[in-house]
Order: sequence, then C-alpha cells, then structure tokens
Amino acid sequence: MKFAGLLLMFVMISVSLVAQKTDKWLAELLYSKGSPLFRKVLDNPGTYQYQVIYTRIDRDKQNKPHFKSYYLNTDRERYFNPASTVKLPTALLALEKLNEINVKGLDKYTDMITDSAFSGQTSVLKDVSSESGYPSIAHYVKKIFLVSDNDAYNRLYEWVGQQTLNEKLWKKGYTNTRITRRFWPMTDEENRHTNPISFLKDGKRIYQLPAAFSEAQFDFSKKVSIGNSYYNRDEVLIKEPMDFTRHNCFPLEDQQRILRSVLFPESVSKDKRFGLTADDYSFLYKYLSMLPRESDFPRYDTTEFFDSYAKFFIYRAEKRNIPRQMRIYSKAGWSYGFLTDNAYIADLENNCEFLISATIYVNSDGVLNDDKYDYETIGYPFFKELGEIIHQKEIQRNRKNKPDLSRFR
Repeated sequence: MKFAGLLLMFVMISVSLVAQKTDKWLAELLYSKGSPLFRKVLDNPGTYQYQVIYTRIDRDKQNKPHFKSYYLNTDRERYFNPASTVKLPTALLALEKLNEINVKGLDKYTDMITDSAFSGQTSVLKDVSSESGYPSIAHYVKKIFLVSDNDAYNRLYEWVGQQTLNEKLWKKGYTNTRITRRFWPMTDEENRHTNPISFLKDGKRIYQLPAAFSEAQFDFSKKVSIGNSYYNRDEVLIKEPMDFTRHNCFPLEDQQRILRSVLFPESVSKDKRFGLTADDYSFLYKYLSMLPRESDFPRYDTTEFFDSYAKFFIYRAEKRNIPRQMRIYSKAGWSYGFLTDNAYIADLENNCEFLISATIYVNSDGVLNDDKYDYETIGYPFFKELGEIIHQKEIQRNRKNKPDLSRFR
C-alpha cells in the first residue's frame, strides 16, 4: 500500500488545488491492481491528463437500474480534444430532427442527397456502400458507430446545422459542450454554413432542407493551448503551442450522461432525453454495439477494421476479437494525441454491467499533427488495464438482485 498511499496523497493535493473529482476508493483499486506501466501513468496526471468515470449499476427487484459514479482526476473545466466522441450527440440529434419534422414518407432510411452552396462544401449523390446505393440518415449513423466514419459525421452535422446542434444540447443541460466544426479543413465561417439537402422517395423529392447559417453564440474567452509545436495545414512546423480555443469541446461527464440517456432513458428526466422513437432506440442499440465484421452494408475489410478498432476498453491494445458474450455500446475518439472512449459494457456470461468513460493524452514529443503519438505503447494499454480491472471487480462483487440483461442480447 506504500505506492497507493503516495498516489492518493498526490491526488488529494491535486484535488484541493484544482477542484478535480477523485474518489479514494477508485484510486486505490486501480493503483493496487495495475501494472508498473499503468501505475506510471497514474503517477503523472499532469503529463497524461487522464480522466476516468466508472459508474456502478445495481438493479432493484423490478430490474430498475440505480447508478453510483466514481471519479478519478475528473475535471470538466480541463480541456481535452474530444475527437470523434462528438459524433454520438450529432447522430442522436439527427434522428431527433427527423422525428420533429415528421414528414410523411420521410424516415431515417430515405435516400438523402447533399448539395453544396458555400465555399468548402462538397456534395454527395451516391453511396455504393449502402444497400440502396444512396446515402441516408440511418446509413450515416451506422458508419459513425461501426468505424467512426468522418464523412458520415460531416453529413449529419450539415443536416442538423451548427446552431440547432448546439442549442439543443445546451437546452438538454449539456452547457459545457460545444460542436463547432466538421472533420474537414474549413474556416470558422465555413463551419457556420451548412449545405442544402434533399430527400428522395422513388426518385422524387419529398423534402428539401435549404442551406443554413448558424448564429450560435459561443464562449471562447478561455484560451486553450496544447503541446510545444505543431504542423499546420501546409505541413509547416510552427514552433508554438497549438490553439484549441475554438475547437469542439465535450466534457467526459457530459459524454457519459448522454450515453446513459440513450441506453437507460427512464433514468433521466424527460427534458434531458433525446426525441427518439422505439424504433430509433432499437436501431441505436444494434449499431452502438455492432462490430465491423457483423456488418453487410457497409462491408468492411476486417484486417483494417478489426473488432476492437473503435472499442478501446479491454480489447483494443492487442487488436483482439470481442467475444459474443461481451457487448460494448460505445463511441470512441482519437486525435492530436488524445484517446477517449465512452462505453456501457454488458458481460452476458457473468451477468454484470457497468458504464466506464476515460480520456488520456499520450504525446511524449509535444508535437501535434506529426502522427507520432504514443497510442500503441501507452494509450491503448491504459484502456486495456482500466477496463480489465473494473470488469474483474464487477464479476467479483456481490449484487442484491441479479440483473436481467436480456434486452442487450
């Protein structure tokens, strides 16, 4: 317990200085079970900027879930680049917008054509990876969850619109979250403009969304700089920190709350839920947990898109196949040396379940945009051990009521 004591002393000092959330019990558990490499990461929160949220789920006699969260170094005021994790709320609001429009004959499977109307915009007329040969809201959502497809996210960002996207999230209580940009080189002004979109039924247009401009007001008063140098779009090395002040922002606590609102909508108040139908929920449960090899449309090369390609906890470090009894409902992101995953894990064999979200920064040379990050040597092994330690704890712990996880089979 000597090392654990030192860790906890350091953590508690950090908490008192910067108001981070840390639970002594979780810190002790992770430190006592971790490898030397894992403990080295825990010993250096300033370097690795990790944050962890583990949420225990206990069911009552009616199988209603009750949640208890534990934190390690969690601080919603400390910026990390959320990368592709912003695709989850974007996908949810894309489905919600369809339901609000409520046009006869228009649903998430309807053919969707994206046009262009402003600088930097591109159009999409076909999609050979879909069964119909055309894009659709559903097909874009699938590609987001299966392999974290960037273009699919861009198209849903354009469908929802920057202003609606952010104002809807703020209204639901996610006031620290902002989604300001596509994953494509564009200026702030270009990201405020979104494309005209048409939906077709049997080749005939049944709904048209005009080009839009966002007047959303963002608070960029808190300056955020990361690293010691970076490569710009022209691949020129700029010898100063990279400015993330106007980038997307998605605190880890908001990430887990949104995932929980989808998987357990009855556990949050109605004003914090997304406007989804029963069919939407079934659709999301299917694709949040589907593996690339389980998909026919799109069909993926599983050498590149292996089971754990976008699922970091437990399996990603060794690119392992995920067993059938383990269902992982998640959205991960990786960019600029940051790795983040936000997951609900159901072990159907051992009949246990938990929510776990974490982020870490692994960029030992301090240079951004050089594609030289410590993902393989530090980042993915961190997620492996973190997931394994919590999973084993969940297998071993006693539960007053045995959970019924049949809905996730």
